[in-house]
Formats: sequence, structure tokens, C-alpha cells
Amino acid sequence: MFLTKQGFFEILEGNRRLTIRVIEAFSEEQLFNFTPDEKLRPFAEMVKEIVNIEYGYMQGIARDKWEYKDVFEGTSTKEELIRISNNIREETRNMWAEMNEEKLSIVMKDEFFGPEQSHFDRLQYALENEIHHRGQGYTYLRLLGIEPPEFYVR
Repeated sequence: MFLTKQGFFEILEGNRRLTIRVIEAFSEEQLFNFTPDEKLRPFAEMVKEIVNIEYGYMQGIARDKWEYKDVFEGTSTKEELIRISNNIREETRNMWAEMNEEKLSIVMKDEFFGPEQSHFDRLQYALENEIHHRGQGYTYLRLLGIEPPEFYVR
């Protein structure tokens, strides 16, 4: 493994801190309703996807409980979105401590999205998904005339 378990988690943590700062840059109205095109989703919906994938994967990897569910059901405020995101990340920290690098190397069919892959690859996909959607959030902020958070501050 090129990255250590702890090194990879530090990358996850830095990215999440940045994603939370992007959430905070939106007004509540913009966060839940703004889209530059009817085919696109508001940033809040993307955040929900990011965190739901995190929760589903971590429950599956750490506890062999594979369930993809919406942990944000009924959430309609920025404060709730951030609070739930932070709560799920705290659960992730606890589950991460329960895992070892051997567990991350286990290869199996993905219970949610299809191909067989290692748990590490699965979590790398989740990180790439977060980065992709955060980039959309940056674009939305710029379209709204809001300066997004500095990318290099993690």
C-alpha cells in the first residue's frame, strides 16, 4: 500500500473540512435551492449523497452492515446539514479506529454500485465523488458571485 491507513484518513479529513467550508459559504436558500440548470441538483443534495455514501461504506467495511440509507431524511436547514455531516464523520472516525490495513485490502463486490474492488478502492471512489461534487459547489458559488473558500486551506 502506497499510503498508510492514517495517511489516507488525513486526506479524507482535510477534504471534509474543505467541503464543510463550502457548505458554510452558501446562504441556506442557495444551498437547498440554487442550480444553474434544471438538470442539476442543489449543492445540499450533493452533500447528502457524499455523506450517505460515506456512512454506507464505513458501516459495511467496519461492521459488515451494508445498508445505503438517507441519514438526512427530513433535513431542511444548513445547520442540520452540517450537524449531521459532522456526526457521521465522528462515527467514521470511531469505525476507522476499529479497522486495520488488512481489512482495507479485502476485495469484494460493491454492495451499492457494482464492480468488485478493495475496500480501500471503494473509499478512494467516495473521496473522488466528494471532490467532484465539491468542485460543482465551487462553480455554483462563483455563479452566485460568492468567493469560494481557498482550496489549499484544509
